[in-house]
Amino acid sequence: MEALAAKDGDGEMQRRRQVLVRRNFVSAAIPVSALKDLERDPEIAFVHPSEPLTLDRPTVVRNGGPAPTPRTVGDAALIAEHKDGQGVIVGIIDVGGFDFAHEDFLDAQGKTRFLSIWDQGGDSRKPPSGNRKTRFDYGSELTAPLLNAAIAAEKAGEFPATYVERQSQSSEGSHGTHVASIAAGNAGVCPKAEIAAVLISVPLQNTALEERRATFTDTTRIVDAVEYLLEIAAREKKPISINISLGTNGAAHDGSNGVSRWLDALLSTPGRAISVAAGNAGQQKALSDDDLGFVMGRIHASGQIAASGLAVDLEWTVIGNGMEDMSENELEIWYGAQDRLTVMLKAPGSSEWITVKPCEYVENRRLPSGTTVSIYNELYHPTNGANYAAIYLTPNLDRANLRGVASGVWTVRLVGEEVRDGRFDCWIERDDPIDVGSQRGVRLIRFPSFFSEESNVDSHSISSLACGHRVIAVANLDETKQRINASSSQGPTRDRRCKPEVSAPGTDIVAAKGFSEDGKAWLSMTGTSMASPYVTGVVGLMLAVNPDLTSAQCSGILQRTAKPLPGASYSWANDAGFGVIDAAAAVAEARTFSDRREV
Repeated sequence: MEALAAKDGDGEMQRRRQVLVRRNFVSAAIPVSALKDLERDPEIAFVHPSEPLTLDRPTVVRNGGPAPTPRTVGDAALIAEHKDGQGVIVGIIDVGGFDFAHEDFLDAQGKTRFLSIWDQGGDSRKPPSGNRKTRFDYGSELTAPLLNAAIAAEKAGEFPATYVERQSQSSEGSHGTHVASIAAGNAGVCPKAEIAAVLISVPLQNTALEERRATFTDTTRIVDAVEYLLEIAAREKKPISINISLGTNGAAHDGSNGVSRWLDALLSTPGRAISVAAGNAGQQKALSDDDLGFVMGRIHASGQIAASGLAVDLEWTVIGNGMEDMSENELEIWYGAQDRLTVMLKAPGSSEWITVKPCEYVENRRLPSGTTVSIYNELYHPTNGANYAAIYLTPNLDRANLRGVASGVWTVRLVGEEVRDGRFDCWIERDDPIDVGSQRGVRLIRFPSFFSEESNVDSHSISSLACGHRVIAVANLDETKQRINASSSQGPTRDRRCKPEVSAPGTDIVAAKGFSEDGKAWLSMTGTSMASPYVTGVVGLMLAVNPDLTSAQCSGILQRTAKPLPGASYSWANDAGFGVIDAAAAVAEARTFSDRREV
């Protein structure tokens, strides 16, 4: 048996005892104090920690403007068959809140098209329950009757509907509302589908220092969210197309991490599919003098050590210039099981190296700067058999003397002790920029570290959550320029699979503006977060005409029917996948595929 563990404090464990079981795979919240006992349990093969989730923040292009043109797919004959997704559920796992009363989600009777919203951070209503095989004992479930009663109260002159049924997040221009609008709003791709949503919990900014690694929470909440949505689909006896526009740079980027394997197991069943945003870590260079987009993009380095005794240096940059980085910076290094590499680290301005050979580690070593360093160099990782090293740079979190990670260039040296192949890949686990205050006139901020331009390798930047074998990874197409947006993350996976599979419109996309405070109902954003729900909607239409398709089959059809960008071929490209989605062709192919003919 394997365990996918989310670490909680002992008090938190008393509040949340959620345990999910899939065959020999268990997901559970585990007190830190119980981890060592769990690892020694003879019935547990391996404890795989959850990874921190991040939001690849889209760029807001403009606020306001007219409603988007309906995203109609196909001619009248094809529409008559897919019925705009009638009979299908679109599932959205996201952040920022869902504005269920927005005009883009109301049917002809003025009722919301949301079946339910599970607010994982909420406490205003009971957690999901009922006849489900899996009961969740945290968060609030806002069901359609509650949502419609709130809408009716607003029409009667009472408080706004989203005040009556509050969510733990209700940010203006919310990410989740915009994403849901693209996939299944009234002007979306799948406008007749029912919508079920999960709001992932986000720590408050003023708790950012205590949260340390977590920007949102961890990937175990994704597991809970998908299980919840699939049970709704089973209850309603309808196919479901799910969108996830969240990600992580952690893990081996080969589909071996716990959440990817869990999702792959769920997606072997027909009538369900998951689309995942590739990520916005594709930009390598500044596009203008004031452009800092490359900071979010320089997350990957790779190379090959030619022989034993040779070394490769990598430059890992932590910001300074009047700011102190209060986040924990993490670098993961993955290399082949047949090799043995020594990992060395040198702090900015120092001449001393910290050296860690295979099967050795350094833990919580405090440097003169106040930065704490931990390095682990492990062999034969249980999930994929590869070798793995991790470096952590931790700020001084003593409230009386807060000090960020020492700024400047940290040098990482990889030395070949025994080399048979020598190839390696490295990823920086990225933080979203968050201000956490100031001290003694110095700005304290959680900020992404990044590779120098010389060390960065412009590939393999795709979110590890998009590297699963059966999920559909989506890149961001700039439809106006007919090219992939510079910020869109690239493949392939570490094990050289073709991810992303397809690109879709994700640049300057107009959709619903959630929880608007200025009277403007629409907002334009750019990012793979906008491209992925377009594909989610198309897959919903495909399941409408052929509910027996699996997620892998949907992916295959999307690849088959995709069109190359101008000047490109049908070959897979690391930024565009197999090309630009052809929504009508994909739905038509899904319909045709269901017509089996005897020969």
